[in-house]
Amino acid sequence: MDPFAELDLAGIQDERVRTCVILLLNLVEDLTGENAARRAEVQRLRDEINRLTGEQGQPPIQGNTPQPAPVPTDYSSERHRHVPPGWAKGTKTDRIRMDREQTVAGEPTTLPADAQFTGHADVVVQDIVLRTDTVLFHQEKYSSPSAGRTYLASLLAGYAGQFGPGLTALTIVLSCGANVSESKIVALYRRVGVLISAGQGSNLLIKDQARCHAEKAAVPAAGLASSPWQHLDDPSTRVNGQNQYCQVLGTPLYTSDQTTAAKDRQSILDVLRNGRLRQ
Repeated sequence: MDPFAELDLAGIQDERVRTCVILLLNLVEDLTGENAARRAEVQRLRDEINRLTGEQGQPPIQGNTPQPAPVPTDYSSERHRHVPPGWAKGTKTDRIRMDREQTVAGEPTTLPADAQFTGHADVVVQDIVLRTDTVLFHQEKYSSPSAGRTYLASLLAGYAGQFGPGLTALTIVLSCGANVSESKIVALYRRVGVLISAGQGSNLLIKDQARCHAEKAAVPAAGLASSPWQHLDDPSTRVNGQNQYCQVLGTPLYTSDQTTAAKDRQSILDVLRNGRLRQ
């Protein structure tokens, strides 16, 4: 908005004063434009410095988009306009795995005297149960005098350490799939009765994950074989205070990433080799 738009210069009677005011207004307009250009140049240089140091510049913030005028709605014909001909809502109960069944008995005292039993009406209700499943294993123990050692029966598959496979898998899902922080995951477990420390919760994510690392390595291998073309991007990233590059490799079918110290030809070839040694 022009602050001088409502200024009436014709109301100034003295010609010399009016001329001076016009010159001053022109000077103010020139200085304002020059100041805006310098501000934009300073911000551009700051963004470039941030980019070179691995940080982000000021994001472009656009103005609000005008909202379109509301379209009058005729509720009397809503179903006919939005529902395609021949369409009917399908059932999803055939895709739900039933965990248990329970019969709900009627209340005879609330029924009329001539009420007769005619069968059951099935209602599917989905729910989830979060509770502890702490197991005390009694491992059979054998002692061999000839071998001079003791033998213990192996635990069931998936059980190792202090926490079972269900809790371990849920930790990975909450952290990687739902983006829940480690402290919140530990707090959730404690609320349902699991005795776990912050360090143990962190270890569930970072220790003994050889199977997860193998699966991660298999993703780009399968992705590279799935398409004759690949897309690769290398945005800057900071690793322990050092400028490096996050190599994002993928197609519409998959995405994988790894960090490299450089983005030269050999680094790109290493990314495409997926960890295989150079020949």
